[in-house]
Order: sequence, then C-alpha cells, then structure tokens
Amino acid sequence: MEEKLFWIGILVGIHLFLTHHFSEKGKFRSEKFTRVWHAAFMAIVAFVGMLLLMVSLDNRKGEVVTAVLFSQKQVLTGLVAGLFGGLWGYSRFGAKKTAAGAHAEKHPPKDGKAANKILAEQPAAIQEDMEWSETIFSAVVLASVVMYLFIQAFKIPSGSMRNTFLEGDHLFVNKFVYGFKIPYTNRKVLNFKKINRGDIVVFQFPSFDPAEEQCGGRQYGKDFIKRVIGLPGETVELKDGKVSINGVQLPDEPYTQYLDPGRYPRPHASRVPPREYQAFWENRTLAKMVSELVRDNFGPVRVPEGHYLVMGDNRDRSCDSRYWGPVPAYLIKGRAWFIYWPPSRMGAPE
Repeated sequence: MEEKLFWIGILVGIHLFLTHHFSEKGKFRSEKFTRVWHAAFMAIVAFVGMLLLMVSLDNRKGEVVTAVLFSQKQVLTGLVAGLFGGLWGYSRFGAKKTAAGAHAEKHPPKDGKAANKILAEQPAAIQEDMEWSETIFSAVVLASVVMYLFIQAFKIPSGSMRNTFLEGDHLFVNKFVYGFKIPYTNRKVLNFKKINRGDIVVFQFPSFDPAEEQCGGRQYGKDFIKRVIGLPGETVELKDGKVSINGVQLPDEPYTQYLDPGRYPRPHASRVPPREYQAFWENRTLAKMVSELVRDNFGPVRVPEGHYLVMGDNRDRSCDSRYWGPVPAYLIKGRAWFIYWPPSRMGAPE
C-alpha cells in the first residue's frame, strides 16, 4: 500500500508544481486554459479517490493486487471516474478576470513580486485547486513516510495464526524495529533489534515469479504473517509435529494449535539424499513432490544465511516455510505489534 501512496503522491505533486509554474507565468488569465486545467485537477481527484476506494474494497474481499501496483479493473474504474470528474470540472468552473488580472494581461510581470501579486489574483477555482493539491500532497507524503518507515496497519486474512490472531483481526506492524529498508534495494540500515525465534513477523512472500503457484494460488507480492522458528545457519527438523533445532527438541510451544488428532507419516522424500532435499526445499519444489506430508515430518534442512524459517501457530492449517522454503531477511517488513480491532481483542500479541 505504501508504494501505491508513493506514486499517488508523485502524481499530485507534479500537478501542484505545474499549477504554481503556470500561475507565475500568468497562464490562468486565459479562461479556456483555466477550464482545462481545473478539469484536469478534478479528473486527478476523482481518479485517485476511486483508485483508493477500489483498492480498499478489493483488499477486504481478499483480491489483493500482487504482480503490479494496481489491477486492470482498478485502473479502468479509476479512469472512468476521472473522465466524469474532468467533465464536471470543465463545465462547473471558469476563469474570472479581475481588473488587476486584465491589466497584467496587457503588461506581463517582470519580477517575482509582481508575479506573486498575480498569483494571489488568480481565479478562485485555481486557488482552491492549489490549496487542495497542497493538502492532498502533504497528507499522502506523510502517510507514505509513516507506512514505509514506521507503522503499517495489517488485517489477518486467514486462520493460519490461530489462536494468536483470528481472521479479521486488525493490527499495527512495527516496521522500524528491524531497521529501515532503503527503497528499491535489499539493504536495511539502523537495525534496532535482531530477529529472534518466536517473533511474529510480516513479510512479502518469497517468490520472484508472478506466475508461480503456492498454497493453492499465486502469492507473488502478497504479505504473509508467521512466527520465526529457524534462524540463519540453524538446522531445523520436524518429527511427528515436534520441532528440533540443531538436534535438540524445542520445549512445548504454548502458542501452537493442532486440529488433527493424527500425524502424517514420514514421506518418501526422506529417502532423498540430504543435499538434494535441501535444494528442493530452497527452490520451493519439495512440497510439490510430497504434497502435505511435510506438515508433520519435515527436514532436516539448514536455514541459509540471511534467511529465516517461519511457521504458522495453527500448524495443521498453515502454509509456511515447510512448503515454500525460507524467507530472505530483506523481505521481512516488520514485527506484529498491537491488535487495535476488534476492541475485545485489543492488546499486544504473545
């Protein structure tokens, strides 16, 4: 969502810059130019408003855009709204020349002070556009910075983390605790805290192919939430649902839930040589070979450096690292911080 807000902010910012530029040049003394420019502003407002509305509605229905910033349906709906907004803006507003504006039309300004005077005497519609552009631009930039660097809202989409989180829970994600990610790179700076076993993290699904299917569908670009189990360099193994790290079984995990009374037997994949087993797991092809049999008996695998093995607390109903491999550290966006909705479940997760 923060990337969507970023590009919307760029769009509004360009409009704001050009409006100031054209004002200083006295372009809005022309009624035709004023009508066209105001129509363009109303089209942008309608387009952006409809786009955000469609994104919000699609997210609530689970139709999350993955491979691109916006889906074709969202863009087309936004363009239709923008067209009607532009037509309304063109027919609704026009330029009203003031006496000073008419004088300035015959005698163009030669210095900044005179240009500022003309700017103050532009048609009311353009002044309102500029005020709204500044407000929208400031709000979008502030929201983008907050969402990218500090805190982001997240909605639990499934039951894979029961009973720590329930479907429909809304929570805040602390995005700065593991460091700030440099935009369009895989690097993070100012790491305040290391990722530890037991941390509940939100991350982008580790796939680089939009057509790849995992967990019953295409997950490219989607955000997942799981609990960290294996740290870089550790060897992880499951035996009848019990987790062992470097050959030592973990103590009881109070946050886990098992729904099925039985355990799947150890799959035939265990006969695969360890090196090949490791490669199949890292390439996200292991589960395709043995289906759900890796749920209860999995590994041993070594977590690569710079990666983490994650699982859902609802172990029998979670599609996690057992099926699609480790998560690179740079894809981890932050740590689950606080449930803010519904009020009955408000509080920090354990």
